[in-house]
Amino acid sequence: MAIPHTMEEDGNAGHGEDLDLQVVVPEDVQAVMNAAEEGDAQALSSALANLASGVDCEGEDGDRPLHIACLYGHLSCVQILLAAGANIEVRDEDGGLPLHDACAGGYREIVSMLLRAANSQEQVKRVLDSFDIDGDTPLHHAARGNHSDVVQLLLDSGANPKIQNLVGQLPGDLADPDSPAQVRLNAAVEKLNAESA
Repeated sequence: MAIPHTMEEDGNAGHGEDLDLQVVVPEDVQAVMNAAEEGDAQALSSALANLASGVDCEGEDGDRPLHIACLYGHLSCVQILLAAGANIEVRDEDGGLPLHDACAGGYREIVSMLLRAANSQEQVKRVLDSFDIDGDTPLHHAARGNHSDVVQLLLDSGANPKIQNLVGQLPGDLADPDSPAQVRLNAAVEKLNAESA
């Protein structure tokens, strides 16, 4: 959560009522966030050159530039941020990683790029098995969106289709019935069950 730089009272000071808090994001950070959201690679490069804080700076709602670029599917911005040293394991306000955002959007090339950016197989495993505040892994997000090509990429990379979220759902439970994503996930679970038998 971002630390407020200013606080504005709503006129009820001293009456025991809630304060209206407003987070003010520094202009250099806002420029990076805007460029990442708009997919403007040139503006992002310029904004990063003028950034006083690190590339994993926090915007007003707790997102980081890499989350925003992944959420909106801006491949060139993801490339720039990774080259600038963005952390693939940085969490947003919901506990999700940039990989969660890329999987939710079905951005296969970005998912692949994030996995390749891992510095070890252990880090790949950590990001694949990471969960957000709902207990959803990146595979849950890809399944929910019925992104069968992303589901397959995650499975091929070692994602575990048997991890349940906080309400006990497997990734396959979130895909549309009989969709290619659900078929792939169910086959992966069956394979793991057969191997452990």
